[in-house]
Parts: sequence; C-alpha cells; structure tokens
Amino acid sequence: MSAPHVLVVNAGSSSLKYSLVDATSGETPGHGLVERIGESESTLVHGGPDGETRIEGAVADHEAAFRMALETFRGHGPDLSSYDVVAVGHRVVHGGEHFSQPVVITDEVIDAVTELIPLAPLHNPANLSGIAGARALFPDLPQVAIFDTAFHQTLPPHAYTYAVPAAWVGEHGIRRYGFHGTSFSFVSRVAAELLDKPLEQVNLIVAHLGNGASISAILGGESVETSMGMTPLEGLVMGTRSGDVDPALHAHLHRELGWSLDEIDRLLNRESGLKGLAGENDFREVLRLRDEGDDAAALAFGVYCHRLRKYVGSYYAVLGEVDAIVFTGGVGENAAPVRAAALSGLSRLGITVDDARNEERLAEPHAISPTDSPVAVLVVPTNEEWEIARQSVAALP
Repeated sequence: MSAPHVLVVNAGSSSLKYSLVDATSGETPGHGLVERIGESESTLVHGGPDGETRIEGAVADHEAAFRMALETFRGHGPDLSSYDVVAVGHRVVHGGEHFSQPVVITDEVIDAVTELIPLAPLHNPANLSGIAGARALFPDLPQVAIFDTAFHQTLPPHAYTYAVPAAWVGEHGIRRYGFHGTSFSFVSRVAAELLDKPLEQVNLIVAHLGNGASISAILGGESVETSMGMTPLEGLVMGTRSGDVDPALHAHLHRELGWSLDEIDRLLNRESGLKGLAGENDFREVLRLRDEGDDAAALAFGVYCHRLRKYVGSYYAVLGEVDAIVFTGGVGENAAPVRAAALSGLSRLGITVDDARNEERLAEPHAISPTDSPVAVLVVPTNEEWEIARQSVAALP
C-alpha cells in the first residue's frame, strides 16, 4: 500500500500555496502557488514531473484557485489519483486558547476560528477562505486544521500572562499566544535526533529567523517561553516588523503627531524592522549593503543581532540548562554572520561557534559548534509542510 499523502494548504488573503506531501518521508511530488487571487491577472506557478508550469488568468476566489490547481495536477502531474491522499491539511494562524492540537475541521471548528478573527484579522479570514474552497472541491476528504499557536499552549501561566487587568484575559483573550509553532515542532524533533537524545530529555532554544522571526525556549519538547505575543509583532526585529518597542509608543505618536492607531499599527508591522532601519527587508540585501560600508545597514545588523542575543540569554535563564541553540528559517539557515554575531561573547555559558563550520553551506541538519562544546549550536532546515502533513495524519480518527 502506498504511503499516506496530504494536500497541504496555506491560504493567504490573495494567495494559495499548496503541496502534495508524503507524510512518511516528507517528499513533495507536486507543489504550487496561486497569487493575486481576486485580481484580473492572477498567476499559478506549479512544480511537478513536467518541471515548472506557469499559468495566467483571472482567479475569482480561493475555490477557483483550488480548481485551477486541480486542473494543473491533471494536466501536468502528478496525478493525484495515483497517490493515497488521506486529508487536506490547512495552516491556520490563530487557534487562541481553543486549540492545542490539530483537529479535523467541522462546522464547530469553523465557528471557533471565526470567533478568533479579532486576534488575527489579516490571517484567519484568509485561512477560512482556503478551508471553504477545499471543502467545496474535496467533499470526501477530511480537512485538518494545524494552528501556528497550538505548540505554545504549553506555556505556563506566568509566561503567557501580561501584567494587565485580570479581566482583560478572560473577556478579551489578552495574553501571549506565540506563533511559528509548526516550525518549532518540526525543528525541535529533528534537533533531538541530531543530538541522539529523546526529545523529552532535551532543552532547546530555537530561533526561527525569516522575514517574520521568533524564538522559543523548549523544555523536553514543550514550549515554555516564546517571543511573539498576542500578535506576531512582539519580540525580535523582523523584516518589516519592529519587534519590541515601548508600549507607550502608540500613545506618544498619536498624541504628538496626530497619527491614527491604525496607521501606527501599519507602520510598525509593514514599514519597520530591517526595512525601517536599512530600507531593505531582505537580509541578503542588508548584508550586501553592510559589506559595502552602508552605515544604516550596519546599524540594522547590529540591532537585529543584539536583540537576538538578549533573548538567547534570557531564555537560557528560563531553562536553567540548555542542550542546544538551534537556528532555522531563511535567515537562520543561511546567514552565517547573524549566527556568529548573535552568539558572540557567550562562551561563559558554554556557547561557542566554530567559524569554519559556521561558514559551510549544508542542506542537511548540522552542528556549527566545536565538537566538545557544552552547548551544541545547530542549523536545522525547517519543513513546515511535512510537519503539517504528519500532524494531519495523526489527527485522523
């Protein structure tokens, strides 16, 4: 019997990313991305046995995007009917306090995700559109929701509670939730395998560094602290997000400059971070500019790595004992200067980076610390699609 496969879906407000994933091996025989949904000139780029296929044409909504993807599977492969497709797995950004595990989607689940829209107004509506489209075209397949926030539902109350009026938590859900949970789940398991230890016996500090970035303290496989909060804005410096700022900044800018709260929120989420400091949100460009002597890029690099080092130190204190620091995500996996700078000066904590190992570009998980280092430093490429496929199969009755 063929291995179970899952059609993994990540629906954005105007995009649909899909992958056919072998839940056992992680192999992806087919994948694609539909962009500019709802516009007159939509684009689908599909990868399969025929190589890359590009199709253009108007795509009205997510159901039409799914239909276009299915037609492309039929015309350019791989043929879905030749695989044991057991589920459609959906990435859903915010599960609030309702969901600590993946769940088979029912009308009740959809109602709960809808109620959480105020906590993720940009993401949950798009995720729901993707679910609706998939349910319409795959009525006989189980649909499974995997939540970015679920992994962090193990946070203890003293870690997820903000020091605000207690009624805010119960009445409005004001608390730390954390994100990137699917990546943290995958990477922590692979890191434990690389260390040749059971996950339950490993303490990790994992930094997921991409255009969005967060870091988590993981104790025996469970998240006990994480940098993103009620929203993905808190924490590390990111591509276009500020990360931590004085909470009074909103009031100050509103009072002194007359800016609306919506405008301030937009600026902190979309015009800040590396983009605000250096004019570029792509870290490769920041590094290039820094190497060319650009002072703004050098400052952006310094702020980014300083913030990351602060979190590593504080999470070391939270855990007490640390087996490994783990880097993942596009920046974490590829930017050797970030890894070196963020961990510099931490040798008294047993954390050192081997310069030669750090400069190596390897596709597989690997160590960049000296062999005898008390705390390993690892680079583990993330694979959120595979993790979604695995969790989808595990959630099936």
